[in-house]
Amino acid sequence: MPTLGDMFASVDLSMLLLASVIGYILGALPLADRVSRRRGVNIFLTGTGLAGSSNVLKTVGKVPAAVVLLGDMAKGIVAIFIAQALGIEGPWLVIPASAAVLGHWHSVFTRLKGGDALATFGGSTLVVFAGYGLAGVAFASVITLGARKMPFPLPFASLFSIIFGYTMIVFLSVVNYTELKVVVAFSALAVIVFAHALLGHALRRKGYESPEDVIQEPTG
Repeated sequence: MPTLGDMFASVDLSMLLLASVIGYILGALPLADRVSRRRGVNIFLTGTGLAGSSNVLKTVGKVPAAVVLLGDMAKGIVAIFIAQALGIEGPWLVIPASAAVLGHWHSVFTRLKGGDALATFGGSTLVVFAGYGLAGVAFASVITLGARKMPFPLPFASLFSIIFGYTMIVFLSVVNYTELKVVVAFSALAVIVFAHALLGHALRRKGYESPEDVIQEPTG
């Protein structure tokens, strides 16, 4: 059984730190805020007060929302690519991925306001799990479209579609014997990200936060 020392011996800690710093900076890039301001909208004071593609869609428009969604996903994608280029592999990739999520939650560029980082986390899984990630995105998209066709609104539909999409990724990875340490590491991060999003939803519904203090978003 590998010891803690053996685990740390398998990674260059200086490169891991560098990858994490880069991941945080990427995650913190205030894309939703900048895109919205170009249209004369302060995203933190409009709609849900959240800097994510869902709020941008509701308060700014479809094209800006698409730009934000793809950009937020790109944060996670680039963070993992850079980490891999620095020699970070296997379950250690969850560290720079977590840094990107943290940056999106609490951006230094917007006074520590941010979003749920669901798209940023999704981008990282696309790289780590390759084809399985694409299958998960497709599955989540089908669930989202199905929810929109329902004759009554479904609360948290977008969030739960992403959860089901990630569950599909885990299922395919386990069935096809992908490295289980990677699956476990990213599943732990997924639980944290989803719990953060659900808690944010619950707090907003109960009216515990004002738009100025909100730091979460439903689909960013």
